[in-house]
Amino acid sequence: MCGIAGIVAHSAVNLDLYESLSVMQHRGQDAAGITTCENGRFYMRKGNGLVRDVFFEKHMQRLPGKMGIAHARYPTAGTSSSAEAQPLYVNSPYGIALAHNGNLTNADEIKEELFLSDLRHLNTDSDTEALLNIFAHELQLQARPEFNVDDIFTAVSAIHRRCRGGYAVVAMVVGKGILAIRDPNGIRPLVYGVRETDMGTDYMVASESVALQAQGFELVRDIEPGEAVFISADGKFFSKQCAENPQLSPCIFEYVYFARPDSILDGVSVYKARLRMGQTLVQKILREKPDHDIDVVIPIPDTSRSTALEVAYHLNVKYREGFIKNRYIGRTFIMPGQKERKKSVRQKLNPIALEFAGKNVLLVDDSIVRGTTSKQIVQMAREAGAKKVYMASAAPPVRYPNVYGIDMASHDEFVAHNRTVEEITKIIGADWLVYQDLEDLKSAIKKGNSALENFDSSCFDGIYVTKDVDDAYFERLSDKRNDAAKQAHNKITASQL
Repeated sequence: MCGIAGIVAHSAVNLDLYESLSVMQHRGQDAAGITTCENGRFYMRKGNGLVRDVFFEKHMQRLPGKMGIAHARYPTAGTSSSAEAQPLYVNSPYGIALAHNGNLTNADEIKEELFLSDLRHLNTDSDTEALLNIFAHELQLQARPEFNVDDIFTAVSAIHRRCRGGYAVVAMVVGKGILAIRDPNGIRPLVYGVRETDMGTDYMVASESVALQAQGFELVRDIEPGEAVFISADGKFFSKQCAENPQLSPCIFEYVYFARPDSILDGVSVYKARLRMGQTLVQKILREKPDHDIDVVIPIPDTSRSTALEVAYHLNVKYREGFIKNRYIGRTFIMPGQKERKKSVRQKLNPIALEFAGKNVLLVDDSIVRGTTSKQIVQMAREAGAKKVYMASAAPPVRYPNVYGIDMASHDEFVAHNRTVEEITKIIGADWLVYQDLEDLKSAIKKGNSALENFDSSCFDGIYVTKDVDDAYFERLSDKRNDAAKQAHNKITASQL
């Protein structure tokens, strides 16, 4: 999961891009990059680390231009190679820089095609480099001395034919403009907005609407599945549907966990959706435990707060902040290895003993993936004096890998894989555990936009909307994503530094 942005404006865009990445830092903490364009040249700065650690004043001064793209990286395979920091660049045709959020399910096939048929060399394992070279190759086939926007759209159509998976893309063609692309299923989010100035209309595309709002842009709409939007350097707006059978199936985990609550994705307020998740979750709690003895509801900060508030309200019990979060520790879900995740939970959360002592506590979390964090949090609650520790998940059991851009482990690393709720309860050490039902989760989101019919909810139900995921794919995925593979890769990367 990554954050991407692109701006075409009437003034310098470097600071707006920097602040956009800062707003979307939750989407990726591994690396960050900005590329701008001025007088027919690209200017680029990127590196590993948080946005604030990659960019300093001297770097911002070296990023001139009134258009540019930016990227905050989250490694879907758990790697941290600086060579894969984005945007990436090729010099032909015209000169193209590209950044991308998502994952291609046919990446191996594409890379072989690029080498054998398109005669293009890839220097990294990144899906982004494959996407960039497909776009460059297809645009080269159309290219002519007089730049034509229709050639861009023809190349995008070829991308949709050749690529499968979830992807949102921003690309910049030297001196020509910025392109935004969303995959035919709309799995990964992408929105655009405008900002009126004395000099004219500025345009911005980004992964989340909150990035637009923070820079003074007004959200216009989501980019449609399969749609391509091109904004020329002189501020002209073009769009075209470039996929044959587009169907909106946004990633449901965006609403559960990844997106900021102040964002609006596909017409749905993330904050309101999480409130409704609490309303449906409490109904299940009351069905399963009508004579409950819960004294207090405590959220696992930060994502579950909205849900926990609704649960407490409808249970008619106290809501309390029982954990204080160290905001300078990265998201444990994104930590590359199990040891790092275990260590970081204690550094990240500290209990307020007064809120636990002598009470029956219901902990509310957005989801339970590996169970490592949940087990430690339950133990922390007991150590703080809780009599009983119950846990509720705003999401259903995570049983299957996400293959469209979220670094969810291989099957065997999920606590819910091939286990009953009772077995999971024992593993995490809780007295009782309840999960949200999938249909209730979907209903909570759909109420924000009645036009939403489908979701990518594959991590819960194992149904993959691209219909190209099989056992052989899972074997390859596990080799890349399990903790042992990540640790081995990181050792190799460290030896190269």
